[in-house]
Amino acid sequence: MKKILYISGTRADYGLMRTVLARINEAPGLKLEVIATGMHLMPEFGDSVDEIVRDGFSIHRVPVRYERDTRESMAEFVGSLVVSLTKKVSEIRPDLILLLGDRGEMLAGAIVGTYAGVPVAHIHGGEITSTVDEPVRHAITKLAHLHLPATAKSARRIIRMGEDPGRVHVVGAPGLESILTGAFTSKEKLIRKFRINPDKPLVLVLQHPVSYEIANAARQMKATLGAVSGLHHQALVVYPNADAGGRQMIGVIEDFCRKNPSIQAHKNLLHDDYLGLLKIASVLVGNSSSGIIEAPSFHLPVVNIGTRQEGRERAGNVIECGYTRREITASLERALSDPVFSDKVRRCKNPYGKGESSKKIVELLRQVDFKKIGSQKRNFH
Repeated sequence: MKKILYISGTRADYGLMRTVLARINEAPGLKLEVIATGMHLMPEFGDSVDEIVRDGFSIHRVPVRYERDTRESMAEFVGSLVVSLTKKVSEIRPDLILLLGDRGEMLAGAIVGTYAGVPVAHIHGGEITSTVDEPVRHAITKLAHLHLPATAKSARRIIRMGEDPGRVHVVGAPGLESILTGAFTSKEKLIRKFRINPDKPLVLVLQHPVSYEIANAARQMKATLGAVSGLHHQALVVYPNADAGGRQMIGVIEDFCRKNPSIQAHKNLLHDDYLGLLKIASVLVGNSSSGIIEAPSFHLPVVNIGTRQEGRERAGNVIECGYTRREITASLERALSDPVFSDKVRRCKNPYGKGESSKKIVELLRQVDFKKIGSQKRNFH
């Protein structure tokens, strides 16, 4: 029996991994354990750990949180999490640590696995973005022993970084599987739950702070919501993540919602609800990776603001714009009414795979000799 430990710090990474985790949990020869930490255990962000509990996974709570709205607090979080994870990993004694993406929780897990002698498998490595996520993602790649990138381009980057080509396997984006199988909340349920008028456009807003632009976080959120409110459409805003600047943005969101009854805000959304909203929304605006990775599968127009997703592979459903209200307004109007762009969105193809990630990942986890890949890493340049 191989014991797989997945570390989850946010509603986003857990939602993307639900199908993979479920398949691991059911696979012969594999045993799944899940650590929940960070935003999952912070009530101000919606207690998203409850979703993991409802899904029935074996979970371990590691209560390390972001204490302040600063970059220093992000560094302290990673340091504290390394200490706490070291103790928990020693108790669980996994055969492999499974990580996704580029957040501090994943970096901490990779550090602990490396020093504790536990092999690390990394999903969504090799991608290009911006902010602190970029160097963190590549640091995890250099610490990982098994690489599970979403695209062939990402795989080539990982190999150019000196990783063993034999340990790099393209699996696609795990978040697409629920979309392509239709495993999300229906339009009818969403209309009732969120009091949506199906005859009017729905603007979905999800914007996170940018680590190198913290001083501008509130202003950036204000510009986005100003543009959205100026359209006079119904809008649903999801709280940003807990990174530095996030609490500033939440203050702006709460103020706008008090003054604009057509805008509703939610601390957290169940992943099935979020996917269902992507299905019925008229446009997604902000800087979430879901606009780049998941939205193309719904043929949903996306207005991507600023630098956070800079360099990431994308389909033809995305309009890029800057942070000013004027730019965002113009981009939203184009996304909602330009027939040429609408045709491009309808024809777009998602570069992140066909929703078969969980099967590929589980097959690899069952086949790979963890002791062999956990031996000393060597640079393959």
